[in-house]
Amino acid sequence: MTITNRKREAPWLLFILSLPTKRASQRVEVWRKLQRYGAIPLGNSGYLLPNNPVCRERFEWLATATRSYSGEASVVAVQAIDNFSHAQLRERFIAASSAQYQELLREARRQASLPTPKRSPAASTALRRKFLQIVETDFFTSPFRKRAAETLEAFEAQSAAAPAKPSDKPAHSRRYQNQLWVTRHRPGVDRVFSAWLLRRFIDRRARFTFASRESVPAKAIPFDMFQGGFGHRGEDCTFETLVKEFHIRDRKVRAMAEMVHDADLGDDKFGRKEGFGIDEVLKGWGKQQMSDHEILKRGMAMIEGLYHSLHRMAGNAIS
Repeated sequence: MTITNRKREAPWLLFILSLPTKRASQRVEVWRKLQRYGAIPLGNSGYLLPNNPVCRERFEWLATATRSYSGEASVVAVQAIDNFSHAQLRERFIAASSAQYQELLREARRQASLPTPKRSPAASTALRRKFLQIVETDFFTSPFRKRAAETLEAFEAQSAAAPAKPSDKPAHSRRYQNQLWVTRHRPGVDRVFSAWLLRRFIDRRARFTFASRESVPAKAIPFDMFQGGFGHRGEDCTFETLVKEFHIRDRKVRAMAEMVHDADLGDDKFGRKEGFGIDEVLKGWGKQQMSDHEILKRGMAMIEGLYHSLHRMAGNAIS
């Protein structure tokens, strides 16, 4: 195979590696990462990715890891590979992404065909996560992306509507404007997310204070307290309770509810891990002797950033 390399900006990155045969587990590890990165194999010549900063960083780190396993690795920017035209290489990437989208479509249709009681609560989340992973390596926009996005949107809407059980006495947000909200000291993941939700979607002028069970201010509305107000109900954490009580339909908030649930209750119901990291940050701030109000302020700012990140990801996914 002949590789052509000229001075102008090269459109491709070629990863060339060699590992000792005795390093079987490391070979599998490298191969799995190459698959996850969306690299296509070029026979014995190596693996190819489009030349962009993300792909280059991934290849460079993988080369470093390969060398640490007593192997050899190089990352080469190339203009062309004579055995393949640019169009042929592009089509290989599209074909790889299309196959992944088709597999996702089959699974989404299978889940949609199941009776509602038999559907896994984590199915929608798992499908969305898989979709975003495919989008990340769909470098040339497979024609199946739009179809997969539309199918997933329909499945999520169906899943969201089916299990919803409105409260017998739904909360009316007008009664909860410009209020003082009270929760326990040393706010953790459920309380900080809930405070963010209150100010973002329910009470724009919400004020927050902290108190023990015995010293709750008379006119304050409790949340995530052990008694009264808005708290855990059934299998729901406080954040989920607020989402349901105030009928918040935002898809990104629904994803955040899954994160908070898994981090707060630890039952892995939705298979979401993001909330655990945020909870550790909040605990770390607590160990730095930050005040409750400072932890809440910083935590809410962090969660606002998370919300916008989810918005960006969702926008990219359905474009």
